[in-house]
Amino acid sequence: MATAAEIEKQAEAREIRTRWYLSAPALIIILLAASGPLLIVLLYSFLTPGPYGDVQWKFSTEGWVSVFLERDIFDDTLSFASAHLTIFWRSLKLALMATVATLVFGFPTAYFIATRSERTRDIWLFLITIPFWTNLLIRTFAVLQVIRNEGLINTALINLGIIDQPIQMLYTDFAIMVGMVYVYLPLMVLPLYASMEKLDFRLVEAGYDLYATRWQVLKRIIFPLVRPGVVAGSILVFIPAIGAYVTPSVLGGGKNMMFANLIELQFGQGRNWPLGAALSITVMAIVMVALLVYVRNTAGSEVRHG
Repeated sequence: MATAAEIEKQAEAREIRTRWYLSAPALIIILLAASGPLLIVLLYSFLTPGPYGDVQWKFSTEGWVSVFLERDIFDDTLSFASAHLTIFWRSLKLALMATVATLVFGFPTAYFIATRSERTRDIWLFLITIPFWTNLLIRTFAVLQVIRNEGLINTALINLGIIDQPIQMLYTDFAIMVGMVYVYLPLMVLPLYASMEKLDFRLVEAGYDLYATRWQVLKRIIFPLVRPGVVAGSILVFIPAIGAYVTPSVLGGGKNMMFANLIELQFGQGRNWPLGAALSITVMAIVMVALLVYVRNTAGSEVRHG
């Protein structure tokens, strides 16, 4: 006869199998919905571009070669694709700048909300989430109306006599960064608020009682305790910022192309789907590696600080 331990072990095994059976449909749907399109893009990157778009089912690595190299049209010699590298550097730079800017503006905003009374916190959070009610394109056009030559800022400065000619802000990297900061700021504020809401402010008071300055309290008490919110907010901002398409298209005017615009160009006017697919996989892989390194280093820092 089976012992009680064996019966319990068999029952546990049956329960595990039942859970897997019940979750199998959802797992299959997630696998097909998430991995299916990605595998198609990966497959297209190893095919030959068709004459009018689409692909020809012939194996080729030319798409991957063209990510970092360009072939001379006369002698087929290879050289670095300086245009691709410039566009990627601009995308990375603007995404990092937008992440830092949203952190600079989002941190005090989240701290302000977390230190309000419980009755008013919901009102402030409600105000933060209002931009999400509007389409991204409409929000971007709203920024355009503010920073264009005849926009709100230039008009106010001219009427005040501060400047004689409008400042060219539109169709620059500055305009793209401003647009991304405005669009992605709530994605930084909400994770920061979630961490600060759990913060024991008696620790802050204890720091002041021990004659710590405000900067010391922020650096040694508040920031280490809300580090998970900083990491989450940075990830939520950086990922969509480096792949932004609408904001650079509207505020950059096509003059300041970013990686997403380059990918769209290959699938559209360029009619080079394998290169567009290879560029898509490349930027995704680079972002994943950067985020893994960042999260691992941040986690190690948290352990060292207890």
